[in-house]
Amino acid sequence: MATSVHFYLNWAKERIDEMDAALSALEGRTSELTAQSRNAAERLIADLRKRRDAFLESMQTQAQAGEAAWTEARAKMESDWTAFQADVKKYVDEFGQQLKQQRATFEEIATAQVKAWRDAAERIQAASTELAADQRTKFDAAVRQMKVDASAAEANLQKLAQAGGESWTALTAALSESRAAFDKANQAAWDAFKRAS
Repeated sequence: MATSVHFYLNWAKERIDEMDAALSALEGRTSELTAQSRNAAERLIADLRKRRDAFLESMQTQAQAGEAAWTEARAKMESDWTAFQADVKKYVDEFGQQLKQQRATFEEIATAQVKAWRDAAERIQAASTELAADQRTKFDAAVRQMKVDASAAEANLQKLAQAGGESWTALTAALSESRAAFDKANQAAWDAFKRAS
């Protein structure tokens, strides 16, 4: 697989991990809802699962594609991701207060984000074995920076989780900020890899 595609795979994998975390958090508390609310919640979760499955299928289809195909597919995947997030917000708005589920959902998604940061850094570090020793030094600096950024994002997300009084809007804004930082760090690391190789 071309190394230029790794950025896109990390990007998509991070979002799949968040989707899985959100589904897990939402499904785990559905039984606590009233029967009428539970039926509506289960329908919304089923829709979320379909969106997640379609996103995963798209990711798997693109996994062996080149950078140009990924660039084209990413626009649709970004739209699918945004729709998934909108449905999670709808779920939290409709059922989250009844379950006090906002915090648990945030914590699971934040955990998935931090794991995605660490997994991406490990994949990028593993790719550095392809580089000559003199080029690896430059690349290692980008990987170290990604790990530092991951630790900073984790600390910020943990601080919000412990605060407890934040609105869902504030929590999702923090997740979006962390996700954007991940994308930037991921891109910087792969750009450094391309320059070094």
